[in-house]
Amino acid sequence: MKIIIISGICLLMMALIYSCESDSTIEFKRYYSSGAVVYQQHCQNCHGSSGEGLAALIPPLNDSTYLKVNKNSLPCIIQNGLKSPIKISGRVFSGNMPASGLTPIEITQVITYVGNSFGNKLGIVSDDDVGVEMAKCNSPL
Repeated sequence: MKIIIISGICLLMMALIYSCESDSTIEFKRYYSSGAVVYQQHCQNCHGSSGEGLAALIPPLNDSTYLKVNKNSLPCIIQNGLKSPIKISGRVFSGNMPASGLTPIEITQVITYVGNSFGNKLGIVSDDDVGVEMAKCNSPL
């Protein structure tokens, strides 16, 4: 009988703790976990399971400085690909990145995932922010 009561109290406490999470925390977790799946399916083959990139061919995604400075360009880069050279951590990468074919929500999710993985701490990216930036881009960079 005591075990049932203690178990019930524990379950109630866990439910209360979970329900106390803010909407933004829940949204972040949802975007992050969905973004992990998108990354594994569409990005990991080139950028690596740890965002390490591939030698001098494919840039790493673990440079939070580049991501922070270019946060507004990321939706266009992911949507349309990248044809111009970029410099990350003092190294120049000039390979072509193909257009992703991802939907705007998938782009939002993968930016949230990459922006908070591999040592990066950029926080959540909103659908609205990605939509605004995607409206500005038309062709590969």
